[in-house]
Amino acid sequence: MLIITQTALELGFLYALVAMALFLSYRILDIADLTTDGCFVLGAAVSVTVTAAGHPVLAIFAAMLAGACAGFVTAFLQTKLGVPSILAGIVTNTGLYTVNLMAMGWKSNQSLLGGKTVFTMLRETGIGGEWYELLLAAFVTILAGLLLVLFLGTRMGLSIRATGDNPDMVRASSLNPSFTITVGLCLANMLTALSGAIVGQYQKTVDINSGTGIVVIGLACLIIGETLLGRRSVKKGVIAAILGSIVYRFIYAIVFYTKIVPVECLKLLTAIIVALAIAAPSIQKWATFQKRKMAARNKEGV
Repeated sequence: MLIITQTALELGFLYALVAMALFLSYRILDIADLTTDGCFVLGAAVSVTVTAAGHPVLAIFAAMLAGACAGFVTAFLQTKLGVPSILAGIVTNTGLYTVNLMAMGWKSNQSLLGGKTVFTMLRETGIGGEWYELLLAAFVTILAGLLLVLFLGTRMGLSIRATGDNPDMVRASSLNPSFTITVGLCLANMLTALSGAIVGQYQKTVDINSGTGIVVIGLACLIIGETLLGRRSVKKGVIAAILGSIVYRFIYAIVFYTKIVPVECLKLLTAIIVALAIAAPSIQKWATFQKRKMAARNKEGV
């Protein structure tokens, strides 16, 4: 049971970066960025390939740069070519399939078995003992979350937040919404690629289809966290992304361990949770309307 708890915490922190990326693109910028699936694999592919060449630390930064480039392409399609945001993400995600194959040497998978990673480097120092993987995963995620909160408090960060709230107001303030959207999407995809990079070195492997459904999982983590903490501030939003990811991984572990629900059905369950959570405000309004309608009928009957 201890191993299951440890693994759930490790994966929770690692995938929380994707939830943070979606918090930035979906909640802050109000853009449904579907580049996430391909960008996650891109980060893992670049990380594993560069790590296999003997540069595990450099691999992390190379993956983040690659993710930023993917975000730039999506932003360019959206802001300069007038492609709708959802379609722009789909186009970029489709193109990334070939780019990811190229990054892996035109192979569908790449392995690091026996190779040195950032995790093995930390293990060799003796820091963290048997919990060294959790220590590194938590450190990277918490540091990324802290930097994201600090960035969103800067002038550029406030401009990005304003763009998501009211682009016309930003334009009237002599700011360029296209630029703020580009910066926001680059940063969001950088976080997604960082998650893929760390996960790739953690699992010591990458597969071309390993990113399938990541956007749904990330949204599930974000929504679970927001349900627990609310959506009152940027700081709470980032904490909610981390907390939701950990809770989701514990749910995953419980389902896998107890077999209450077949593991094959877990993604369907995740999709249902996301759909219900997104539709919750509408369901609540409908329930309130029906309640008032029923009360009015009862009053008329009296």
